[in-house]
Amino acid sequence: MKKEPIQIHNRSHPRLRLNTICPYFTMFPLAFPFQTLQRARKTDLVYDPFCGRGTTNFAARLLGLNSYGVDSNPIAQAVAQSKLLYVSEKEIDARCRAVLAEMPDTDLPQGEYWELAYHPETLAEVCKLRKYFMTKTLLDDIDISLRAIILGILHGPKMKTQASYLSNQMPRTFATKPNYSVQYWIKNGLIADKVDLASLVKRKAAYVFNEELPRKVGGQIILGDSRSIADSFDQDIGWVITSPPYFGMSTYEQDQWLRNWFLGGSDQVNYSSASQLKHGSETTFINDLAKVWSNTALKCKPNAKMVIRFGALPSLSVKTPREIIKESLVIADCGWELKALRSAGKPFPAKRQANQFKGQTGTYVEEIDVYATLTI
Repeated sequence: MKKEPIQIHNRSHPRLRLNTICPYFTMFPLAFPFQTLQRARKTDLVYDPFCGRGTTNFAARLLGLNSYGVDSNPIAQAVAQSKLLYVSEKEIDARCRAVLAEMPDTDLPQGEYWELAYHPETLAEVCKLRKYFMTKTLLDDIDISLRAIILGILHGPKMKTQASYLSNQMPRTFATKPNYSVQYWIKNGLIADKVDLASLVKRKAAYVFNEELPRKVGGQIILGDSRSIADSFDQDIGWVITSPPYFGMSTYEQDQWLRNWFLGGSDQVNYSSASQLKHGSETTFINDLAKVWSNTALKCKPNAKMVIRFGALPSLSVKTPREIIKESLVIADCGWELKALRSAGKPFPAKRQANQFKGQTGTYVEEIDVYATLTI
């Protein structure tokens, strides 16, 4: 039976659910890369040097295109990897239950935050899975898929009906800092409920890894720095679709600290950001962007297309997003010829990076779409 056309704006469509496996606030809408890639040929290779949670890669998969992605954030890589896989809900359920049954108890993080953030029995199961992933040298597709599910349910709001997240009351897209969280929970008299982790994983797996998953395609998600990453994949990229960190938005790692802990990081917030683009000044930020465009050009074939969605935080930026992108392409001086620069309008609530700025600035920033072609 022929499948119905995808309604790309309907995130609950069975073929699109995998893209929702882990809420991640820096996402751009799936429709953006999906619609852009309608012009790609079936043999074209797609690349995103700031792949985040893998939206470009999933859009490419929907269209049967192989893709690569690079991100310096291990959470982004862990989530994006799952977008390229094809596993069954039964395999994920069985793996989760086996790990919980076979892994010995492990030490739990200590302190008031952890006592309030999770029910002790739920935290013990989370720590078993954390230890399992940390001790494995090589993760298979089932492991990667299970890990992405855990990252997606690790924290979020307390639901009135059945539990959808493992934590006490928290946002879905980022983890609030410990001091603020403790004060909030105590003030509002909130305690963490005991959550049946295995049952929640099974329900989530059945939702996202359903029978209508798009067929598996080739590609890879690489943990690295897109300013300098070496020849880690085929140098025959035909399409580059990406959305760099918006100027002034430099707290990705800190906002994802709890997920980073699950991947083996510290149980404290790390405020360093050496692997990210520098946001100290527009000049350093623009120069870093230029390095990315230069490094990306080395991996592309002649006449490759690059499409960029970009914005900036108004209170910090002197130059407009248009000026920042134009200058970065000029400094890169590697053959990217600007073909068009169009307004992408203002962000829909909870959809794009600029939405995170509204609470600080009281207004949204206009986003732009940049179209360039590699002429040399």
